[in-house]
Amino acid sequence: MKIKAKLQLGLFFLFSVIVLLGGMGTYYLNQLKADSSKILRDNIESLEYVQGMQVILNTWTSEQSKQKAFEQLLDNQEHNVTEVGEKEATQVLRKEYTDFKKDTTANQLLKLNQALFKIAALNQQGIVRKNDLALKTAESASNYLKTVAIVCMLLTFTFIVNFPSYIANPIKELTKGIQEITNKNYEQRLHFSSEDEFGELASAFNSMAEKLNEYEHSNLAKILFEKSRIEAIINNLNDAVIGLDEKNRILFVNIVAIKMLNVQADDLIGNYAPDIALYNDLLRTLLNEKDGNKEIKIYADERESYFTKESLIVESNDKVLGKVILLKNITRFHELDEAKTNFIATISHELKTPISAIKMSLKLLENEKVGTLNSEQSQLLENIKSDSQRLLNITGELLDLTQVESGKISLTMQEVEPHKIIEYATSAVQFQAQQSNIELEVQLSGNLPKVQADAEKTAWILVNLLTNAIRYSPENSKIIVSAIRQNNMVIFTVQDFGKGIAIEYLEKIFDKYFQTPDSQKGTGLGLAIARQFIEAQNGHIWVESVVGEGSTFYFSLRV
Repeated sequence: MKIKAKLQLGLFFLFSVIVLLGGMGTYYLNQLKADSSKILRDNIESLEYVQGMQVILNTWTSEQSKQKAFEQLLDNQEHNVTEVGEKEATQVLRKEYTDFKKDTTANQLLKLNQALFKIAALNQQGIVRKNDLALKTAESASNYLKTVAIVCMLLTFTFIVNFPSYIANPIKELTKGIQEITNKNYEQRLHFSSEDEFGELASAFNSMAEKLNEYEHSNLAKILFEKSRIEAIINNLNDAVIGLDEKNRILFVNIVAIKMLNVQADDLIGNYAPDIALYNDLLRTLLNEKDGNKEIKIYADERESYFTKESLIVESNDKVLGKVILLKNITRFHELDEAKTNFIATISHELKTPISAIKMSLKLLENEKVGTLNSEQSQLLENIKSDSQRLLNITGELLDLTQVESGKISLTMQEVEPHKIIEYATSAVQFQAQQSNIELEVQLSGNLPKVQADAEKTAWILVNLLTNAIRYSPENSKIIVSAIRQNNMVIFTVQDFGKGIAIEYLEKIFDKYFQTPDSQKGTGLGLAIARQFIEAQNGHIWVESVVGEGSTFYFSLRV
């Protein structure tokens, strides 16, 4: 039977109980009303008739009105005969009255009163009998109603106690089953023996749990295997790896990270990272997003080591799922870089001596006391002189590079006129620009103030920017070199109209050794050295570029 039918049946039962009790009460009340009505209608009226006739007899006269009133009452009594023997008594009353009209003696009056008393006695007995009958009816009604009320009360109480449980218990069991499924207990089953909607619900629930159980067991082994493989890969990495969830709780750390943090794995995994960072300086540094890609110096493997931090934000459907921090060991590259810097510094110093000797020999050859040179020899001498000067400039730049990479930049700060820096730089690259038919256009604001700068290194920066602009500009184009004042700074600009730089490379263009995929011959050091030189002079360097339209490099120096 369906739940709907059971609910209807239960409500119909309660309705039937109400109707039964109401019907029985109404029935017995009507019976009591009828009994009372009979007493009033039959016996009381007869007593009133008898009493009226007795009153007339007590004041009897031969007046016509007295006789008429008595006869009227007697006639009413003759029509209200209801008790056994009352008819005969009434007939006797009629006879005695007839005789009384002929003989009004006291003896005949006594007989007439006796006849009236007989009728009154019969009606009084009737009242008593009918009253007893009414009492018995009331008692029976009370007993019946009590019995039916008790039976209905017991049935209703049983219904009230059991029926809600019939509805609530399956719902309670279903709720418990859903909670178990939520806790991934897919072995949970519902056992409803009924064939109603609850039975159908239990069947559907059990099917769902069975499918979830099959899915869980079919994928669990694979998931566990993949998890173990990923953990093995992460633990075998030479770089430190730390995984965080969206709430900055540590999900995993590999062996390298555990050693570097010097904290037990159990004290890391599952804990809130900022809480651990309160007493762990390295983790605090790793969580600090402001540090960016700066090198981190750590004492590891019984020596000073260098690392770079990379942060990877994990997202899905525009929702942040967590973050992975990767600490890459660049100590070997740092050592190679330092060795290279020392090598370049050594070679540069060593080259300066022979180059100076060559220049001294060139001066001697130019002296006519040594001998006169013909025109071809003089031209060769000029070429040798130019090349030796260029070689001397290169060694100077190499020494500048070693200063940058060692962090020991030597600056000669002085007041310099911006236009002199631009003139020197443009003249240095003029020949290279002419070979590509590129026009160098200089735009200078009037009354530019002097800047606080190292003239030689600033000119080198501008030459580097111009050289790059020429390299990436098409033939028959132009490059604009300008300088303007902005507040307490002078901003130098080099604008070309070449192919431009993709937006994803703009932030990395000043990183050491970085080169765009389409870059032409270069070491990736020029812009990195330029940034170091500018920042050492309390300036700033940046770039703006649009692919297909060209690039504009800026650097600012203080007035």
